[in-house]
Amino acid sequence: MKIATYNVNGINGRLPVLLRWLEETQPDVVCLQELKAPQEKFPEQAINDAGYLAIWHGQKSWNGVAILSKGHEMKEVRRELPRDPDDAHSRYIEAIVKGVLIGCLYLPNGNPAPGPKFDYKLAWFERFKLHAASLLAEKIPVVLVGDYNVIPTERDAYKPERWVKDALFRPETRAAFEELIGQGWTDAIRKIYPDEVIYTFWDYFRDAYGRNAGLRIDHLLLSPQIESRLVNAGVDKFVRGWEKSSDHAPTWIELSDAE
Repeated sequence: MKIATYNVNGINGRLPVLLRWLEETQPDVVCLQELKAPQEKFPEQAINDAGYLAIWHGQKSWNGVAILSKGHEMKEVRRELPRDPDDAHSRYIEAIVKGVLIGCLYLPNGNPAPGPKFDYKLAWFERFKLHAASLLAEKIPVVLVGDYNVIPTERDAYKPERWVKDALFRPETRAAFEELIGQGWTDAIRKIYPDEVIYTFWDYFRDAYGRNAGLRIDHLLLSPQIESRLVNAGVDKFVRGWEKSSDHAPTWIELSDAE
C-alpha cells in the first residue's frame, strides 16, 4: 500500500501536474494540501477519470485538504480538528482506507513570528497533539501525513542558520514536533533514511530547486500498530522540476499488507 502526501499549491492551476504524477506513479492513497479552491470547485470529475475516489474540504483562495483513493473504499471520519468549533480554516480531514486511519493535515505556516499567526500555529499544533494522542490510545493503525510546516532539525534545512527566526524552525515549533513524536509516532522518512539529507520543498526564488536549497517539511508519521509494515519511503523530487509544478514534491511511503 503506497500512501503519498503532496502540497499541490492550488489544485486547479496544478491539475495537469497532479494528473501526470498520478498516472506515472499510481499511489494507492494521496493526501493533498493547499487546494486553494472552494468546495464546489474541486475537480472531482478529473480525479475520478484518473481512477481515484476523493473526499475533500475546500476553502476559497486558501488552505484546503483532500484524500484520494485508487480502487479502495474510503470511510470519512472527520473533516476538522477537534476542540475549536469556530476555526474556519480547512486544514484537516480523516478517513479509513483498507483498515488504516489516515489523517491529512496542513499545519499553519505561522509567519511572521512572533505574532498572531504564530500564536495560531502553536494553538493549532496543541489541538493536533491532543487529537494524535487520542488516536494512539485507540491502538489502531494510523498514518498522519501532510505539510507540517515544521523543519525538525538542522539536517532538514539547507543553511539552517538562515531559518532561525522563521516560524517553521523556531524553538517552539520544533519542540512541539518533538513532543508529538514523543507520544510514540515514527517519522517514516527518518526510519528509512536516518542520516541522509532529504528535502520535500524548494522555494521558487533564487533557483532553490536547481541548487537543492530545500527544506523537509512534509512528514508521514506512523502509529506503533503500523510502523512494522513500513518497507520503503521517498520523495518524488523530479516532480518539482516539471513545468508549473508546486514548490513541494510528493513524499510517500510503502506499507506491506496486514498479516
